[in-house]
Amino acid sequence: MKAIVVTDRDAGTAGMTLAERPGPDTARLASEEGANYGDVVVEVHASGFTGNELEWPSTWTDRLGRDRTPSIPGHEVAGVVTSLSYGSTGLSVGQRVFGLTDWTRDGTLAEYVVVEARNLAPLPGDVDFTVGAGIAMTGLTAWQGLFEHGRLQPGQSVLVHGAAGAVGSAVTQLARERGAYVIGTGRSAQRPAALEFGAQEFVALDDDTLEDVGKVDLVFDVFGGDIGKRSAGLVRSGGTLVSVAGPPEVPPADGVVVDFVVVSDRAQLGELARRVRDGRLRTHIGQVATLDDAVAAFNPTERIKGKTVIRVRA
Repeated sequence: MKAIVVTDRDAGTAGMTLAERPGPDTARLASEEGANYGDVVVEVHASGFTGNELEWPSTWTDRLGRDRTPSIPGHEVAGVVTSLSYGSTGLSVGQRVFGLTDWTRDGTLAEYVVVEARNLAPLPGDVDFTVGAGIAMTGLTAWQGLFEHGRLQPGQSVLVHGAAGAVGSAVTQLARERGAYVIGTGRSAQRPAALEFGAQEFVALDDDTLEDVGKVDLVFDVFGGDIGKRSAGLVRSGGTLVSVAGPPEVPPADGVVVDFVVVSDRAQLGELARRVRDGRLRTHIGQVATLDDAVAAFNPTERIKGKTVIRVRA
């Protein structure tokens, strides 16, 4: 099969190539003896990736710390199940699915990928594969940050950093649906997009003063660094700062900090799919590239507004 592979941590994206790799051993997978219990093979139709994946230790080593190169990046997938292993439940051969793969296993920038069945959910037939791949990571990150870790309630106020970005736009939409008051941030040029996604106010980080926001119940931080540090001071007593960029240097005076890593969840993926079908949740896809152009997509020459998705099959 065709796949994007990386072999040298020091080389970074310069060492990323499109190569021929062995496809999944479906005969072994389907046998009870020696199979990876609970796995399925997915024919990849669309894949997503995170720009800093090559900085993750899991890209280069397995759970025991052993070198696993050459490895295949990308952990967001939408495709069709082609084979089931012993112990896989809830899915069938020929079914359209989407979800996330394990961080320490080969990923989805390939024509086929082996995934734990529990990490996938059915993708409705009227939802495009690119949309499924584009919402898996961003939607789950937003859902878990807001509702699992942030415990967002109707009527609360939320400060959403990067409200016009791939994750931030999903956070903004889900928070508004829950009945929260949403204040978005970003660069000045992103104001119209953030307001279109549902932010009721917008703070331009290159022009306005962040501290003028005042106290909020929940901060959703995707930036970290100085922005995360300053945002901690905006959390009101009993509030929460949720981060996917590391905990702030100085925590809130009387609040909670939750720094989390997203996990795949079939029930939550189903909730996201229903909202996409109903028009309540829009994906923010900025670029769709082919697998042949995936290396270039990983190294954009200009800033992409939204999520980059790789369409593996036409």
